[in-house]
Amino acid sequence: MTSWPSAKARRVLAALTRIGWTVKRQSGSHKTLARPGWPDMVFAFHDGDEIGPRMLARIAKHAGLKPEDL
Repeated sequence: MTSWPSAKARRVLAALTRIGWTVKRQSGSHKTLARPGWPDMVFAFHDGDEIGPRMLARIAKHAGLKPEDL
């Protein structure tokens, strides 16, 4: 069982921005995010999409996001 709730993509992207990720480039709904010291990451969700707990945990593992950051 994961401790992650589901959340809207807009909220997840805002949380990633708060912890230091920036949008490097964008093509449609695919945003390439960059953060110093981390490999680039593609965030491919529309703002209104609901991201489930398992996908959110996977994003967090690659981005350094914690549940309290949301």
